Amino acid sequence: MSESTPSGARPPLPDPALIESHARAALLEDVGSGDLTAALVPPHQQGRAELITRESAILCGCAWFEAVYRLLDPAILIEWDAADGDRLQPGQRLALIRGPAAALLTGERTAMNYLQILSGTATRAAAYAEAVADLPVMVLDTRKTLPGLRIQQKYAIACGGCHNQRIGLFDGILIKENHILAAGSIPAALAAAAALGAGVSIQIEVESLEELAIALRAGARAVLLDNFSLADLRAAVALNAGRASLEASGGITLHGIRAIAETGVDRISVGALTKDVNALDLSMRFVALSSVGPGGACRD
Repeated sequence: MSESTPSGARPPLPDPALIESHARAALLEDVGSGDLTAALVPPHQQGRAELITRESAILCGCAWFEAVYRLLDPAILIEWDAADGDRLQPGQRLALIRGPAAALLTGERTAMNYLQILSGTATRAAAYAEAVADLPVMVLDTRKTLPGLRIQQKYAIACGGCHNQRIGLFDGILIKENHILAAGSIPAALAAAAALGAGVSIQIEVESLEELAIALRAGARAVLLDNFSLADLRAAVALNAGRASLEASGGITLHGIRAIAETGVDRISVGALTKDVNALDLSMRFVALSSVGPGGACRD
């Protein structure tokens, strides 16, 4: 029996049309003009396969798995024994897949790639979330996602119990060192961002307590503390005195995240959630094969 993650995290899925477009692009990458090896399978052969996990994990990516097979052949049926956000145990069956054997084989790698990468992402997120679950801090993702998997990995982060930041450059402003240099100063960069009137969050990155003081005087309401030591994080919280939301970032590890959370910062962003992913070890094996004869009758 599957168990939900401690947070019970099952976020809303992205638009189904977007999921289908992701699956279509992934199939084009793998199948191209056609699956040459699947031509070895008799055209009328039907298959039944089991999807098994070989290790503990948080499941994520079922909708993309389904979309791959739906695009290949609508006759394929998938019966899930677990859902996104469920905690899995080694040897557990995740799904039973039935349909034309050739299509099952053609979609196997693409469909499993989604489950393996997204479950790996969700599993890592769950470990970070659990490390600070009793503390008043949010653990957030970054834009350091695998190319082409931004939406998918951010969904996986939420399945694992962590939180999403901006999706991309279009829905939030993060003023970094080079933006400050180009604008001329921290106050100038903040003023230019506010003048845009974009109606999105504005956050500024600082690299020292002195820069934090300047940003606070300039009216910053969200500040990213880049690679601060634990002592400097504690000093930053004291200096801030609740005026702005403080986010620790830079080199955050699972081993060190709790100590960072205990400094009193409001948020911790972790690039490793999405860029250092261990794919879930899965197996998909046929458990039955049959042939469809004239009139649709099955012959074992």
